[in-house]
Amino acid sequence: MRLWLLVCALLGAVCCPARAQTPAPRAGASPTASIEPAPGEELAFRHAEHLRRGINTSLWFAQAHDYPVTRLQSFTTADDLKLIAALGFDHIRLSMDAAPLLPWLALTHNDQNATTPFIAELDRVVSEALADGLAVVLDLHPEDAYKAQLLHGSTAVEQFAALWRALARHYAAPDPSRVFFEILNEPEQDDPYRWQGIESTVAGAIRAIAPRHTIVAAGARYSGLDDLLRLRPIAVPNIVYTFHDYEPFAFTHQSATWTSPEVEPERMVPYPSTPDNVGPNLEQEPDLPGKYFVEQYGLARWDAERVRRTLAFARLWSEQYGVPLYCGEFGVLREHVDPRMRAAWLRDMRTTFENDGIGWAMWDYQTNFGIVTKAGGVTTPDAGVVDALGLHLPGGKL
Repeated sequence: MRLWLLVCALLGAVCCPARAQTPAPRAGASPTASIEPAPGEELAFRHAEHLRRGINTSLWFAQAHDYPVTRLQSFTTADDLKLIAALGFDHIRLSMDAAPLLPWLALTHNDQNATTPFIAELDRVVSEALADGLAVVLDLHPEDAYKAQLLHGSTAVEQFAALWRALARHYAAPDPSRVFFEILNEPEQDDPYRWQGIESTVAGAIRAIAPRHTIVAAGARYSGLDDLLRLRPIAVPNIVYTFHDYEPFAFTHQSATWTSPEVEPERMVPYPSTPDNVGPNLEQEPDLPGKYFVEQYGLARWDAERVRRTLAFARLWSEQYGVPLYCGEFGVLREHVDPRMRAAWLRDMRTTFENDGIGWAMWDYQTNFGIVTKAGGVTTPDAGVVDALGLHLPGGKL
């Protein structure tokens, strides 16, 4: 009941006034160049200038299930951070699992300066990234079981807010223009109204501790574009709003084994798509649902114009509410894709984001969506992806 009353109270004040539409900025313009800030959002717009071109450093401090110090020090290294900066990225999205943070949270109840090996390594990485000129998005990226606790009742929500109060206090000292607090990756909340209340509560808790650090907030479910469009900005200032975009899924997730079964048998799915060029992929599907899925991808004729028109809705949302916008994830699974087509989709996405004034972070640095390959102690950037992202190899060569 306490949470429900809080949700109702917060939702009564979440709506920011609509803003007049403004022309799209020129290619390469800053993400906030032509959007009129809503009252109180000027600081968020200034800080969002540090989120123009980013990369997700995934499966490092999250999604790995186990976090021994030796792995935290070797999976992604200080040299990797320097390479990320040398490629031309301006920030990393650094995912954090909740499970290894909870023992640290318990210690802070008696000693706010308490530490654990996990938090000590996290501190080291934040310091190294900042020293390399990179901003850092601290993204709480827990396992599904943690997020499931937030579906009902108020106890888990109160504990969630307590974790963020501790994190905000711990990272209040670093430059507030370059350390961002992302409340929750892909909340998986089916009730957008409940999520709106939870996110508002946690944002308020962070803001009370760290008044100048920018918060990153997202829509419910999987933080897709449709989730963003249903979200109304919350009544807490200095927030950047984020969404993820992997559409068209038939192309970006071909051969994936962990999601929709239709994509698992797919290989060499074309982009752009037409009804004719997806013909060979129809034969890869063992059943009618899969064939229908591929056929619809072909009929949708995904190309640069389709990308542009789809993402235009994100820009319109940002203009309507006068708040900065950031795509925290987009990418293509690389194992069974034509690398030229992968680069073409990434280029279409990146140029659209930049034309629409939206900052971005590609998924990801080194795993199955990666921009680099590690083998035999050598890290090799993918020149085609680097070029598609408008970046450069160290030394200026592609």
